[in-house]
Amino acid sequence: MKTLIRTAALALTTLATGHVLADAQPSRNLAEAVKNFSDYNSRLEQALAQGQTPENMAHIHELTYTLKAALEKIVEEMDGLNDTLEEIHIASEAENADDLKSYGADYLKTARTVIK
Repeated sequence: MKTLIRTAALALTTLATGHVLADAQPSRNLAEAVKNFSDYNSRLEQALAQGQTPENMAHIHELTYTLKAALEKIVEEMDGLNDTLEEIHIASEAENADDLKSYGADYLKTARTVIK
Protein backbone atom coordinates (compact mmCIF):
# COMPACT_ATOMS: atom_id res chain seq x y z
CA MET A 1 0.00 0.00 0.00
CA LYS A 2 2.84 2.38 0.89
CA THR A 3 4.42 1.77 -2.52
CA LEU A 4 1.11 2.43 -4.27
CA ILE A 5 0.68 5.75 -2.46
CA ARG A 6 4.29 6.75 -3.20
CA THR A 7 3.84 5.85 -6.88
CA ALA A 8 0.61 7.86 -7.11
CA ALA A 9 2.26 10.87 -5.46
CA LEU A 10 5.18 10.63 -7.87
CA ALA A 11 2.81 10.46 -10.84
CA LEU A 12 0.92 13.56 -9.67
CA THR A 13 4.15 15.45 -9.06
CA THR A 14 5.42 14.52 -12.50
CA LEU A 15 2.17 15.63 -14.15
CA ALA A 16 2.15 18.91 -12.25
CA THR A 17 5.75 19.75 -13.13
CA GLY A 18 6.11 17.91 -16.42
CA HIS A 19 7.00 21.02 -18.38
CA VAL A 20 9.86 21.84 -16.02
CA LEU A 21 11.12 18.26 -15.78
CA ALA A 22 11.76 18.15 -19.51
CA ASP A 23 15.42 19.07 -18.85
CA ALA A 24 15.88 16.37 -16.20
CA GLN A 25 17.90 13.29 -17.07
CA PRO A 26 15.63 10.26 -16.78
CA SER A 27 16.25 7.42 -14.34
CA ARG A 28 14.47 4.56 -16.06
CA ASN A 29 16.04 1.86 -13.92
CA LEU A 30 18.06 1.50 -10.74
CA ALA A 31 21.46 1.44 -12.45
CA GLU A 32 20.66 4.66 -14.31
CA ALA A 33 19.33 6.25 -11.12
CA VAL A 34 22.48 5.40 -9.17
CA LYS A 35 24.67 6.78 -11.96
CA ASN A 36 22.64 9.99 -12.22
CA PHE A 37 22.58 10.38 -8.45
CA SER A 38 26.35 10.06 -8.25
CA ASP A 39 27.10 12.27 -11.26
CA TYR A 40 24.65 15.00 -10.36
CA ASN A 41 25.71 15.08 -6.70
CA SER A 42 29.25 15.78 -7.92
CA ARG A 43 27.92 18.56 -10.13
CA LEU A 44 25.90 19.95 -7.23
CA GLU A 45 28.96 19.90 -4.97
CA GLN A 46 30.93 21.88 -7.56
CA ALA A 47 28.12 24.37 -8.07
CA LEU A 48 27.68 24.89 -4.33
CA ALA A 49 31.40 25.65 -3.99
CA GLN A 50 31.08 28.57 -6.43
CA GLY A 51 29.71 32.02 -5.78
CA GLN A 52 25.96 31.99 -5.67
CA THR A 53 25.06 34.17 -8.62
CA PRO A 54 21.57 34.09 -10.10
CA GLU A 55 22.94 32.00 -13.00
CA ASN A 56 24.59 29.49 -10.66
CA MET A 57 21.44 29.23 -8.56
CA ALA A 58 19.44 28.57 -11.73
CA HIS A 59 21.96 25.86 -12.64
CA ILE A 60 21.58 24.29 -9.18
CA HIS A 61 17.81 24.44 -9.56
CA GLU A 62 18.09 22.51 -12.83
CA LEU A 63 20.39 19.90 -11.26
CA THR A 64 17.83 19.19 -8.57
CA TYR A 65 15.32 17.88 -11.12
CA THR A 66 17.63 15.06 -12.17
CA LEU A 67 18.64 14.41 -8.56
CA LYS A 68 15.01 14.23 -7.49
CA ALA A 69 14.12 11.81 -10.29
CA ALA A 70 17.12 9.62 -9.45
CA LEU A 71 16.41 9.63 -5.74
CA GLU A 72 12.73 8.79 -6.27
CA LYS A 73 13.72 5.79 -8.42
CA ILE A 74 16.26 4.65 -5.83
CA VAL A 75 13.70 4.94 -3.01
CA GLU A 76 11.14 3.02 -5.09
CA GLU A 77 13.62 0.24 -5.82
CA MET A 78 14.87 0.09 -2.23
CA ASP A 79 11.30 -0.22 -0.98
CA GLY A 80 10.90 -3.20 -3.30
CA LEU A 81 14.23 -4.55 -2.09
CA ASN A 82 12.96 -4.42 1.48
CA ASP A 83 9.94 -6.48 0.42
CA THR A 84 12.23 -9.01 -1.28
CA LEU A 85 14.40 -9.25 1.82
CA GLU A 86 11.29 -10.02 3.86
CA GLU A 87 10.49 -12.84 1.42
CA ILE A 88 14.02 -14.20 1.98
CA HIS A 89 13.42 -14.05 5.72
CA ILE A 90 10.13 -15.92 5.41
CA ALA A 91 11.53 -18.52 2.98
CA SER A 92 14.54 -19.21 5.20
CA GLU A 93 12.33 -19.54 8.26
CA ALA A 94 10.03 -21.95 6.38
CA GLU A 95 13.04 -23.78 4.93
CA ASN A 96 11.67 -23.23 1.41
CA ALA A 97 14.78 -23.68 -0.72
CA ASP A 98 13.12 -22.80 -4.05
CA ASP A 99 11.73 -19.47 -2.83
CA LEU A 100 14.95 -18.72 -0.99
CA LYS A 101 17.00 -19.24 -4.15
CA SER A 102 14.65 -17.17 -6.30
CA TYR A 103 14.23 -14.26 -3.87
CA GLY A 104 17.92 -14.38 -2.98
CA ALA A 105 18.95 -13.97 -6.61
CA ASP A 106 16.52 -11.06 -7.09
CA TYR A 107 17.69 -9.40 -3.90
CA LEU A 108 21.39 -9.66 -4.73
CA LYS A 109 20.89 -8.42 -8.28
CA THR A 110 19.25 -5.23 -7.03
CA ALA A 111 21.52 -4.79 -4.00
CA ARG A 112 24.66 -5.10 -6.13
CA THR A 113 23.44 -2.30 -8.36
CA VAL A 114 23.74 0.03 -5.39
CA ILE A 115 26.59 -1.57 -3.41
CA LYS A 116 29.37 -3.31 -5.29
